[in-house]
Amino acid sequence: MASSALPLPLSPPSTTSTTTTTTKHNPPPIIISSPPPNPTLKTPTIRSRLSKICQQGQPHLARQLFDTIPQPTTVLWNTIIIGYICNNMPQEALLFYSHMKNTSPHTKCDSYTYSSVLKACALSRNLRVGKAVHCHFIRGLANPSRIVYNALLNFYSTCLSSMGDNKEMGDYNKGFDYLKNDLVCKVFNMMRKRDVIAWNTVISWYVKTERYLEAVMLFRNMMKTGIRLSAVSFVNVFPALSALEDYSNAEVLYGMLPKLGGQCVDDLFVVSSAIFTFAQLGCLDFARKIFDNCSLRNIEIWNTMIGGYLQNNCPVEGLKVFLKAMESETVFDDVTFLCTISAVSQLQRLDLAQQLHAYIIKNLHKLPVIVANAIIAMYSRCNSINTGFEVFDKMPERDVVSWNTMVSGFVQNGLDDEGLLLVYEMQKQGFTVDSVTVACLLSAASNLRSQEVGKQTHAYLLRHGIQFEGMDSYIIDMYAKSGLIRNSQLLFEESNSSNRDQATWNAMIAGLAQNGLIEEAIVVFRQMLQQNVTPNAVTLASVLPACSLLGNIDLGKQIHGFSVCNLSDPNVFVGTALVDMYSKSGALKLAENMFFNIPKKNSVTYSTMILGYGQHGMGEKALSLFRSMQASSIQPDAITFIAVLSACGYAGLVDEGLHIFKSMQREFNIQPSTEHYCCVADMLGKVGRVDEAYEFVEQLGEEGNSLEIWGSLLAACRLHQNSDLAEVVAKKLLQMDKGNNTIGYHVLLSNIYADEGNWKNVDRVRKELKEKGMRKDVGCSWIEVAGCVNYFASKDKEHPQSDEIYKLLEGLHRKMKIC
Repeated sequence: MASSALPLPLSPPSTTSTTTTTTKHNPPPIIISSPPPNPTLKTPTIRSRLSKICQQGQPHLARQLFDTIPQPTTVLWNTIIIGYICNNMPQEALLFYSHMKNTSPHTKCDSYTYSSVLKACALSRNLRVGKAVHCHFIRGLANPSRIVYNALLNFYSTCLSSMGDNKEMGDYNKGFDYLKNDLVCKVFNMMRKRDVIAWNTVISWYVKTERYLEAVMLFRNMMKTGIRLSAVSFVNVFPALSALEDYSNAEVLYGMLPKLGGQCVDDLFVVSSAIFTFAQLGCLDFARKIFDNCSLRNIEIWNTMIGGYLQNNCPVEGLKVFLKAMESETVFDDVTFLCTISAVSQLQRLDLAQQLHAYIIKNLHKLPVIVANAIIAMYSRCNSINTGFEVFDKMPERDVVSWNTMVSGFVQNGLDDEGLLLVYEMQKQGFTVDSVTVACLLSAASNLRSQEVGKQTHAYLLRHGIQFEGMDSYIIDMYAKSGLIRNSQLLFEESNSSNRDQATWNAMIAGLAQNGLIEEAIVVFRQMLQQNVTPNAVTLASVLPACSLLGNIDLGKQIHGFSVCNLSDPNVFVGTALVDMYSKSGALKLAENMFFNIPKKNSVTYSTMILGYGQHGMGEKALSLFRSMQASSIQPDAITFIAVLSACGYAGLVDEGLHIFKSMQREFNIQPSTEHYCCVADMLGKVGRVDEAYEFVEQLGEEGNSLEIWGSLLAACRLHQNSDLAEVVAKKLLQMDKGNNTIGYHVLLSNIYADEGNWKNVDRVRKELKEKGMRKDVGCSWIEVAGCVNYFASKDKEHPQSDEIYKLLEGLHRKMKIC
């Protein structure tokens, strides 16, 4: 093709005009009345040859040919500009246009020139050059055609909607006065004649700028003007209706499609947009009908239907559509696999994950990085982090998302140290830590309670100026969980109260409550309400434990009322927190009512209620609820077993408790922890089976070397006055002495000796405490009466009614002795 095109420039430009003139002077009858029997092929024009070379993907060759032409016409200049654009080379098109302008006044730009150059500006998102071109055609064209105006609309719409925080964007964000400064609408209003392309562009612009009502109103105006709607009109307006949650008008709009004929009702982009809209509106049945009525489906239709199910938390139905697509031998793309991987991730089914992974490997010659990243996340969600790491390790190339996905997987699966090591390796390989990495590091620091990692991560944030949504809440939570609650408070106080989001308030309330600063947590909660920040389920679930610790059941009831009025759906986390608050506040009947009113209970809900029964001595009810939990197909977890074993210990149901303990590993594959061993030792000790409890602890070996386990055994020795065993247990505790952690056990041993009248040993233990500088914190209890919280401590006489209280206690003590 190149060789046939090269001889053309050898002919002078005048030849063409001469030939044209000669043809013009030929007698018309010869041409009309004597056509050749076989039409001869016309000699290709220079323009057609340039165009063909560009179509073959060789615009630079076309440019070389163009440069040999002495005085190219405007049409030829336009051909090269369009050729560059069609080959996705907008920058070259703009440079060529600049070269064309420099040849002025020999070459004049026409409407096709300006429309093509504006297209190049839109493709390259070059607002500055596009504005200059706008000025050029205002000066150069007396009456610009609709093509130019349509190109101008598209240019401004594309550039202004994609520039984000760019300074050239100005204020095209929230709070911007579109009525006065909207360039797209200004151009549209200047047009004397508007075709369907212009209307569609502005409707699309309204949707891009989240002015959905204006988009719908403009669509109606277009219909009133008599403009024939195109398929693009429907593709543009459907998203506006879904954003407005306008189901009735969406149904009306879809009903219009058959009236406009096959060009709209059978258009695959319209069908895809309609499915997406009804899926977003939650009308999956209607979306599925549209899908089923579509005879010819492309991959976008399949992807939209699968994605619609996923958006509505219906992963099983999404997988069924995927299987149906497999049967139809549809060729899948990356989006299909990403949607299907997401569905399996939601189900957390490892068997399905492995099958899908195998299918993807068989059907893709090379695994795209984006799909490999999704597979890593899928295995992480399915609790198979090792398999996810194998996929990560075998990736020939990785991007920053690959590293972040793997780090996040480690942290979410409790492998925080591995996550930290991977971040170190990530930096060694030249990848930059971004906001996602930092969020993972802060979560790891919170889980590890590591002040050092947390401080280093915070310092990295400040040094590199990294900002991301929810950053303050991450840092506050990290410091609170690392025991640096004062740092959390300083960060919280330094932030602008009017700019604090819901997550920041929640993190501060939860952090204060978790660090025992109950009153401060309540104060921050009240400040949140004063700032007109509406609490959500997380807020209520964080502040309710503070109510029970403070003994303020009235505040708990107020929060309960707030949740009923303001949470549209009963939240399982808030419901569980209410059950916990009521049971710990002694209102077990209210806790029961709350428990039975929670529609969807989880293992935490059952565990909380079982523990509540146990703390109130209702062991049989706790066991009954434990059995009904299993009957409801809710698997008990490690916390559930702690709750039920504690309940058995409170109620003296030792045999039942031991049976449940043995079933933990045998039936539920749950490895007992220190807390479970402590419950068993305490359970046996409370009913007098102290020797059996000692044997149980002894046979644990290294696993039993815990202060809590031996401490509960020592308490049982005092309860049943087994001083010989107490001496043995005390020696074991002293061997495990780690500082202030054993103060309570020293005091307990001293009390055992005192009960026996062994004052010599009492003095010895107390002398050891004094020499080590150990001092037991005085216990404190409190209760709220008539809105006033009353605090009590051992031998306390600071209460204004202490004389009456002690007098009443003496009277009760005498009555107990008589009984």
